[in-house]
Amino acid sequence: MSRIRARRLALFAPAVIALMAAAAAVARGMVPIESAMPESTIEVPGPLGPLQGTLLVAAPGAPVALIVPGSGPTDRDGNNPLGVKAAPYRLLAQELSRRGISSVRIDKRGMFGSAHAVSDANGATIAGYAADVRTWVAGIRDRTGAPCVWVLGHSEGGLVALAAATQEAGICGLVLISSPGRPVGDVLREQLRSNPANAPVLGEALDAIAALEAGKSVDATTLNPALLPLFHPAVQGFLRHAMAYDPAALIGRYTGPALILQGRRDLQITTADAERLAAAKSDAELVLLDDVNHVLKEVASDDRTANLATYADTDLPLAPAVADTIAGFIGRHTNAR
Repeated sequence: MSRIRARRLALFAPAVIALMAAAAAVARGMVPIESAMPESTIEVPGPLGPLQGTLLVAAPGAPVALIVPGSGPTDRDGNNPLGVKAAPYRLLAQELSRRGISSVRIDKRGMFGSAHAVSDANGATIAGYAADVRTWVAGIRDRTGAPCVWVLGHSEGGLVALAAATQEAGICGLVLISSPGRPVGDVLREQLRSNPANAPVLGEALDAIAALEAGKSVDATTLNPALLPLFHPAVQGFLRHAMAYDPAALIGRYTGPALILQGRRDLQITTADAERLAAAKSDAELVLLDDVNHVLKEVASDDRTANLATYADTDLPLAPAVADTIAGFIGRHTNAR
């Protein structure tokens, strides 16, 4: 994994600068999930080498969900080297298994177990990630015998899921969790403006976003060093490509079932994003969860410090409503087939 790529966590960071500096027992009374539900490694072909993930089978013939990770160096468990240790994807996989849903959670091309899938992780694009999702859908169907696969995208992974679903073959439906409903440039502007710590560099950052949206490059040598993690030359190509997508337009063209799941305590993606997605697809199910943040943990107050602290808390369980809502949605649509 490249050092430069690791910096791109800021794409959906609650405080683009502050998060970089920031650095409950699991399900009371339940049997430890690892002892009851063995996992296995699964691979599918990537462009140059294998793409790798973890398969957790709930039961033979169970519905299968593909968990697509968010931005930056986020691994298959939902952690990253920049201090996020909340493991939301691992916990979600375990909770879905308890509710009768199998899952595959994956490493993105060029990273972790998928490091050899491409020669340069910084060369990734939303289109490339979407192609990988379609490869995963086909591979999972071959491995499990499932007639189709549910695609669950978290944060940037929601945009990837929408891009992948422009070709719907083999996709049962979409679950968009904390997913942007506006173009990336608009999301970044709001994130930057929402954090007072960004005031000294805000104007410079907004100019850089506008330049990238116009298809231009930003001269990193002229930037305040605090902005380099977001606008490093190695990731500007990715940003320009991502900024061309409108998630609402994508979901408006999708004809399958879709669940839009958003926590009200999310510091990174807002309920306005979820509502914009829902407005673009009249038959989508929109669920807003009180006291749930971006890493799918419960947060009882508006205290920003307490919210960010959950990002590094491996032991804090997933908010129960997250898996309950997803399992209910998948169950209803599976039974209706």
